[in-house]
Amino acid sequence: MKIAIINGPNLNLLGTREPEIYGSKSFQEYFSELQFKYTDVELSHYQSNVEGELINKLQELGFSYDGIILNAAAYTHTSVGIGDAVKAIETPVVEVHISNTFSREEVRHQSYISPNAVGVIMGFGLRSYDLALQYFM
Repeated sequence: MKIAIINGPNLNLLGTREPEIYGSKSFQEYFSELQFKYTDVELSHYQSNVEGELINKLQELGFSYDGIILNAAAYTHTSVGIGDAVKAIETPVVEVHISNTFSREEVRHQSYISPNAVGVIMGFGLRSYDLALQYFM
């Protein structure tokens, strides 16, 4: 089974960015833990701060992977293009957020991805990714 995790803007700063919201662990540290836990899954990870690069990656993987876990971060609330890319591909996508976006600013209550995702997991910290992986298992 091949599962990709695609992270959007500023998630490369996990571990240092707003630890009260996002925790103190880097994503690379957490990703290593996931790889250790899910040895029977071929996991890959991609992060970009650029909207078009995220769309390109969705299109690249969206016809050959078994699942995509997508945390588009702030683009979740602004990018019709990313929402359209999720709709256009065959691979099922689970939308993930580290924080509960509904407990934050009003602008974060809208998602252009949710209508095209198989599900949404949010508010469980980095464990949200683990819960998404369990869905695909």
